[in-house]
Amino acid sequence: MPETPQEVLQMIRDENIQIIDLKFIDMPGIWQHCSFYYDQIDESSFVDGVPFDGSSIRGWKAINESDMCMVPDPKTAWIEPFYEEKTLSMVCSIKEPRTGEWYSRDPRSIAAKAIEYLNSTGIGDTAFFGPEAEFFLFNDVRFDQTENKGFYYVDSIEGRWNSGREEAGGNLGYKPRYKEGYFPVAPTDTLQDIRTEMLLTMAKCGVPIEKHHHEVATGGQNELGIRFATLVESADYLMTYKYVIKNVAKKYGLSATFMPKPLFNDNGSGMHTHQSIWKDGQPLFWGEGNYANLSQMALHYIGGLLKHAPALLALTNPSINSYKRLVPGFEAPVNLAYSQGNRSASIRIPLSGPNPKAKRLEFRCPDATCNPYIAFAAMLCAGLDGIKNQIDPGSPLDVDIYDLSPEELSKIPSTPGSLEDALEHLQNDHAFLTDTGVFTEDFIENWISYKLDNEINPMRLRPHPYEFSLYYDV
Repeated sequence: MPETPQEVLQMIRDENIQIIDLKFIDMPGIWQHCSFYYDQIDESSFVDGVPFDGSSIRGWKAINESDMCMVPDPKTAWIEPFYEEKTLSMVCSIKEPRTGEWYSRDPRSIAAKAIEYLNSTGIGDTAFFGPEAEFFLFNDVRFDQTENKGFYYVDSIEGRWNSGREEAGGNLGYKPRYKEGYFPVAPTDTLQDIRTEMLLTMAKCGVPIEKHHHEVATGGQNELGIRFATLVESADYLMTYKYVIKNVAKKYGLSATFMPKPLFNDNGSGMHTHQSIWKDGQPLFWGEGNYANLSQMALHYIGGLLKHAPALLALTNPSINSYKRLVPGFEAPVNLAYSQGNRSASIRIPLSGPNPKAKRLEFRCPDATCNPYIAFAAMLCAGLDGIKNQIDPGSPLDVDIYDLSPEELSKIPSTPGSLEDALEHLQNDHAFLTDTGVFTEDFIENWISYKLDNEINPMRLRPHPYEFSLYYDV
């Protein structure tokens, strides 16, 4: 993969590439793109950027201040695997063309500022992140909402609900049971070859790959494993991950979704996020002989995550649907505590053996509806606040929570019950984000307003289908 603008331009010449596709992320977390003829990209494009109209991008500029510039990162260049014409893809950050400053609402620029802040503290110089994003593959997806109707319908050939359905060629009966979809072999696992193609396609796009497997839920839940990377790189890789999965799925007549809870009464899809801090090439979270071999710095980092988690979740779990996953009984991390083995705790310490470089913590709350640049930056800020203020995370939660009495359970704080609740916490607790200079007050206010105006308030106006079951005959 190229490293410099000169290497990218040489690659364009050598490969006879005529179309350059520039991608950037909007505030809620969806990739946008614009394709340019190759002669529109030169060395100055990697410094000054390529102009575009930002007024129609969600959560961004008003029409009277719409001019913006996409600045491609040469290290993100790869050949598009889904276009007929040979096309070079690059990921961009966004600049204000009149000032030359990075745009304060651009998620990728915010992520870069988080690393600048880490360096300024002297605590470390590198933050590694490793997301594990789960997803569903459906054979049929339909939904609608009008004045007189509202419904959704998803279906999968693997869905246990189809065990009695008449199917072409006969129903062979191999459908994963509810909550028993983890690691079955074929013929129960029908998605092996599709996942393999997804994984290998990611590798061609520069994503460091590891593995793939079926996940717990029936109905086609899956996960592909990619390696950890530095904060901005990891967010870039996650966006490529989602892009490749959706497009390979479409090729096979399937639809991929990262929606946390598309199915009732089975496990939802999360994005457990591994993280650690290093300095001068050395890991800082290792502390031999301590609890789970964690350093005091790591424990304080955990303290910061736990203290700010109610506010943090407004950014790491930013959808109304996110909180339908965060409920007890579905392996969801609803307890704001840490543990080396309890998967209901929001922070788990994975087994890493005697290797200090593998020592990390796993924040299990996030899901892949988040904007990864914003989510990773916010998690790092929360952890650094814990380190700076030496926040005590309390005792680990290594007991079986199902054996606890109601009185004992009441002492364990839990995740917010709704997006509205999380946004209220963010409104009251965001100094750990803004005092760093990583996030601005404008960004926080804009984020909360966007979520209220475009998600929470519209949902309030619409009756839910299940309400008819509850109330129609009253």
